[in-house]
Amino acid sequence: MLPRASQLAGAAASRWFSTIYAAAPAEAEEMFNEAWMKVVPNFDPPKTPLSFIQPSPPIPTSIPSKLTLNFHLPYSSHLSNKQVDMVIVPAITGQMGVLPGHTATMTELKPGIISLQEGNEITKYFVCGGFAFIHPNSVADIITVEAVPLDNIDPNMVQKGLAEFSQKLNSAATDYEKIEAQIGVDVHNALQSALMG
Repeated sequence: MLPRASQLAGAAASRWFSTIYAAAPAEAEEMFNEAWMKVVPNFDPPKTPLSFIQPSPPIPTSIPSKLTLNFHLPYSSHLSNKQVDMVIVPAITGQMGVLPGHTATMTELKPGIISLQEGNEITKYFVCGGFAFIHPNSVADIITVEAVPLDNIDPNMVQKGLAEFSQKLNSAATDYEKIEAQIGVDVHNALQSALMG
């Protein structure tokens, strides 16, 4: 028993773990399809998850001069393959600057400002949260529910919304009402900080 367990542990320890996808052998998929047809001959075999995974682009040997940015909202792709010099995102652990050649990272975003720097031009968006995926090939994907250019935010409406949600928080009777009001207060505080700073 002990020698077999140590062999299994040694085999598991020697496996290579990576975010780089290596294609599965075609023989394995053929074997699966043959086995499927023996058991359920009247249905086409299902696609396995590996059928949907695209191979990762190669990691460049040198650091590119630009970062490729994809900025997605549920209803549109705001930016696609945009070349920028730097992106600053409001990660839950603090502000995070992303330059070309950044290490692979995934982080949750809190309500705050995303800054895109392209040459001397800086474009700022307020996001209500989301996720940022930084890939090792100098590609960054930002996914958020809502993004508004900072120039389009009305400070008077932010003050009004903050007062409204603060009142709702003070008069909330149920946990659901308290949570809903607290989210409104947090987002409006973040909007107010974005406009001031």
